Amino acid sequence: MSDFQGRDVLSIRELTKSDIQLVLKTAKKMVPIAVGTRRSRALEGRILATLFFEPSTRTRLSFESAMARLGGRVLGFSGTEGTSVQKGETLADTIRMVEAYSDVIVLRHPQEGAARLAAEFTEKPVINAGDGAGQHPTQTLLDLYTIWDEKGAFQGQNVTLVGDLKYGRTVHSLTYALAELGAHLTFVSPPTLEMPREILEHVKERGLTFRTAHRLEEVIRDADVLYVTRIQRERFPDPQEYESIAGSYRVDEAILRDAKRGLIIMHPLPRLTEIAPEVDRTKHAVYFKQASNAVPVRMALLDLILGGAE
Repeated sequence: MSDFQGRDVLSIRELTKSDIQLVLKTAKKMVPIAVGTRRSRALEGRILATLFFEPSTRTRLSFESAMARLGGRVLGFSGTEGTSVQKGETLADTIRMVEAYSDVIVLRHPQEGAARLAAEFTEKPVINAGDGAGQHPTQTLLDLYTIWDEKGAFQGQNVTLVGDLKYGRTVHSLTYALAELGAHLTFVSPPTLEMPREILEHVKERGLTFRTAHRLEEVIRDADVLYVTRIQRERFPDPQEYESIAGSYRVDEAILRDAKRGLIIMHPLPRLTEIAPEVDRTKHAVYFKQASNAVPVRMALLDLILGGAE
């Protein structure tokens, strides 16, 4: 059986290069089941608990879809209203209780480190579905799957990350993973929202080249993958400063005139104004496909962890 059986997935940094490759290859095999052209009962009789202490659309629904496509069942909550958390129940006690009702637990929580704490209180595998500004490893896996599926490789690809690189957990995890997989990295952000220094040091330690820029126009023609994130209004005390900065990172047809023909544009969604709707019609846009890739990738993880038959 795979090394994943019974394993927690808390941080992308705990997955080796071969772990990541196994998930991606397994996800590829899952695609016909994910889109409903094949049926699977691999996880029949298994139960997934989804504990979402903060709102989620894509992550929660794609985990539920993944489990259902493999013949399993789902129970859980999406918000703490109507649960004993409102009465003051601790995370540890919630986890101990849910352990008895399920085979694997998916947790989203506003506090960084919550998933790691939860894993200490249960023998059942815990999958981190986002903990505050910390990690979101399954988002990173579906991002990696999208790049691999569209481009066929990581090495030699110039991946340009744009937007809020200081606080964005998706870009932090993705940078760590791409550094292991040998991609060239370009970081584009306002001076106040640059990628944290320790992450840049990690990329250097891996012997990879990277460049930083404050203007997208400077680097767009070299990009193979453009990964766009939203600049969050709440990070700026001055609304005018936010408006001027957010507008300067907008991807529209004008800026794409200089882009490579094979450029793909990704976004973890939800988007606001950072990608113009006109871009949706171009061959560059893969962000909705990226969102649908969540299902085969999360199917692959559930199947590997629970030791299904696929």
